[in-house]
Amino acid sequence: MTQESGTGAAYWRANLRLVVFCLIVWAVVSFGFGIVLRPMLSGIAVGGTDLGFWFAQQGSILVFLVLIFFYAAVMNMIDRKYDVDE
Repeated sequence: MTQESGTGAAYWRANLRLVVFCLIVWAVVSFGFGIVLRPMLSGIAVGGTDLGFWFAQQGSILVFLVLIFFYAAVMNMIDRKYDVDE
């Protein structure tokens, strides 16, 4: 295994770790808070409705948008670290 292929493998491991982290956060927020934990969150009022409904309708979308920017920023750092940036 050459140094180049070792660096490429480390780059993809870092990339996949980031993707898995983002998918877990997205799944917990959209499915967990919006569906599974909704009955527990029903007593907390946000914007005229309960928190579970808010996560299902708006919160998961906002978290998804934040995850897009987070992924782009962290991916730029990973690209620079492994010298594959543009």
